[in-house]
Amino acid sequence: MKYSIRFKMAALLTTLLVFSIFITWFINRTFLSDFYLYSKVKQISQVFDQVQRIYGDSQDNIFLSEEDTLKMERLSSSSNVSIYVLMSFAGRPLSSYPHPNDFGERENTQVTQLIRGYMSNDVDDEDRTIIYDDGRYVIYRLYDSHLDANYIDLMGLIEDDKVVFLRSNFESIQESVALANRFLGYVGLAAVIVGVIAMFIVSSRFTRPIMELANISKQMSELNFEVEYPVKEKDEIGELGSSINALSDKLRITISELKSANNELQLDLQKKTEIDEVRKEFLSNVSHELKTPIALIQGYAEGLMENVNDDEENRNFYCEVIMDEADKMNQMVKKLLTLNEIEFGSNQTNFERFDMVVLINSVLSSTEILFRQKEVTLIFEEKEPVYVWADEYLIEQVVSNYISNALNHVGGDRIIEIKLVPNKSVLRVAVFNTGKTIPEEELDKLWIKFYKVDKSRTREYGGSGIGLSIVKAIMDSHSKECGVINRKSGVEFWFEVDMT
Repeated sequence: MKYSIRFKMAALLTTLLVFSIFITWFINRTFLSDFYLYSKVKQISQVFDQVQRIYGDSQDNIFLSEEDTLKMERLSSSSNVSIYVLMSFAGRPLSSYPHPNDFGERENTQVTQLIRGYMSNDVDDEDRTIIYDDGRYVIYRLYDSHLDANYIDLMGLIEDDKVVFLRSNFESIQESVALANRFLGYVGLAAVIVGVIAMFIVSSRFTRPIMELANISKQMSELNFEVEYPVKEKDEIGELGSSINALSDKLRITISELKSANNELQLDLQKKTEIDEVRKEFLSNVSHELKTPIALIQGYAEGLMENVNDDEENRNFYCEVIMDEADKMNQMVKKLLTLNEIEFGSNQTNFERFDMVVLINSVLSSTEILFRQKEVTLIFEEKEPVYVWADEYLIEQVVSNYISNALNHVGGDRIIEIKLVPNKSVLRVAVFNTGKTIPEEELDKLWIKFYKVDKSRTREYGGSGIGLSIVKAIMDSHSKECGVINRKSGVEFWFEVDMT
């Protein structure tokens, strides 16, 4: 991947390495000779100062002692400079160093000619260049056409009678520069090859954790917050990994909170929609339920005012209809108020311990005349007390609604049976009546306010469709269940309460 950090790091470092080697080579090639020349001039000047010092400390005015000669030899060897000191004696040149016995005739002749040439300026200007003039000595750069060689020569005087001639081969300096540059080229090429390989290997150590972090970030973008970066280092990568892990945890918590908030918002919106629908349905049902009795009351009241029937019996009938419809309206309003109190918590549920058998017998006693009028056979065989924990007043309304509902819908063999079925700590109270069963698709709708399975039949006994809604609200306030079951020969309604 040419755009990867690993490739960019390797390319950048390789470029820097190549540039550094090139700059070093260029500086060597351009300035190293001059630097060598400067160093050599400085060195040959120091050699002249030491020669002057040796002769200044010497006891002999012409020749050096063995000890001083040894110093001169060491100085010549360590500085790679040829040292010659000549003086005039009896009108002819005499070598003070090296000692005439150590100075060959050929060498003596060559040195003498060089010194005479410098002193008489008998050297081509093209071959000789003055590099430095100290007053005490002059340093020349000389090309010897006979030997085809370059030299650095120093001509100077000490003690006003001794000529000092120092010579250093400059050809070796230029050769050293060329050799150094060639060697630097080889080393640079090897360094670039090894450096590139090393950089790719080393850079992987830095890019690998970055790729891991990139993979973790990608999974985080896909809402997978289970992955974590294993922090091992304490460097910047480790800090970044810790930050990514912290970010992952915070995002997971935040998204979880957002989902919960969104779910609650959806539930609130759904609940609001349901409330609006219930409100609309409630108003529609109330309007529908009140419209018929109001119309009847209005019609019969107008008939009385216009004396439609003069006989007292008909007038009494009109009055009875008006009173009956008004009573139905009154009962419906009372039930609505009761349901409203239970649903909105205005009516507090007071738990107490009471005998369910006694409560049922009390409700049956108040409806005994209805059982006789409708020729219904009652089956309730419980005699022993069965104690439960609940709100006695509300449970009495549940039992009354179930029994009243059974009386209104009883048919067939005209039997109503009440059973108490204990199950561990819960008591189920079931009220069964023979007659038509309820369509299965209608069973869950019975608990909805104003819902009626058979509206024409409900009208006959004055049902408003609120009774079972009150039962459901009461059992919800007790946090208990209620329901309805189709039996083979009829319908059974049930509810449950705690026994302990």
